[in-house]
Amino acid sequence: MFDVISIGTATQDVFLRFPSNVQKQSEEFCLVGGTKNEIEKPIFATGGGAVNAAVTLARQGLKTAALFRVGEDQAGENLWKEMRDEDIHFWKITDPNIGTAYATILLSTNGERTILTYRGAAEGLSLREVSFDQLKARWAVIFPSRIDVSVMEKIIDHFYFQGTLIAFNPSRFYLEKHAHNLKPFLDKIKVLIVNKEEAKNFGGFEKLDKLIKGIVIMTDGSRGVWVSDGRKTYNAGVFMEKAVVDRTGAGDAFASGFVAGLIQKDDIEYAIRLGSANATSVVEQVGAHTGALTKKQFEDGKRWRELKISVRNI
Repeated sequence: MFDVISIGTATQDVFLRFPSNVQKQSEEFCLVGGTKNEIEKPIFATGGGAVNAAVTLARQGLKTAALFRVGEDQAGENLWKEMRDEDIHFWKITDPNIGTAYATILLSTNGERTILTYRGAAEGLSLREVSFDQLKARWAVIFPSRIDVSVMEKIIDHFYFQGTLIAFNPSRFYLEKHAHNLKPFLDKIKVLIVNKEEAKNFGGFEKLDKLIKGIVIMTDGSRGVWVSDGRKTYNAGVFMEKAVVDRTGAGDAFASGFVAGLIQKDDIEYAIRLGSANATSVVEQVGAHTGALTKKQFEDGKRWRELKISVRNI
């Protein structure tokens, strides 16, 4: 049995940055048709919710598996190789006709990004491709993106009825298109993670808290995070960044770091601190999980030892 299984999408990412003299003119990208534009050396990495989370969870010393779908191409092979390198178990699900999901990320000097994406094979997961008899874990972390709702419903049911604790980070697509149909999901999950804008689909954090039996997390960028377990609410700021290089994957980093902390300590304040530290470390490097912390880096890093967290009874 695994400690945790991460489920969702996987992508091949390439990060592009214009030379500093070009970027200083404006933080807005303007590419004129028919012209040639200089860039700095491209950086190739991998991403997608399932991959980003799995890397964090594995680096935290947890026995981790990842379930995602790629094409039969070099980008897919790169993702399988990374799973092996990070000691993450995987099920080799491929599409012979559609390529691996791909994203080109144009980075500005302040770490903000413009993303050009090809969704590819990532969101085509079908029930016949899922080896349900092998999906056995203490926890499951789910980042559905645009994977079919009926597929996610069966996967969540599978975990719920075998006693697996579920963390769910619904995508904007799920919340915009299916928020009114998510009640069956919400009744079965242990942890729900959304950002402030996503929480508005449920009327805000307080109303969302009343809908969830488990833990509700609402992130709000540089303003920190709000967490409720139904008995207490927790509000925390963020760690000071050395420099924001790339914000890609920050949300996945917090979500997976929080779950890793909860698995290890069953302590919400510890989980908030680990999630916040992991997100901070990720935005300090290019790549959606390049900077994901190992267990040793978190425990030995002096900068991660203190984070102001306000707690009040509900």
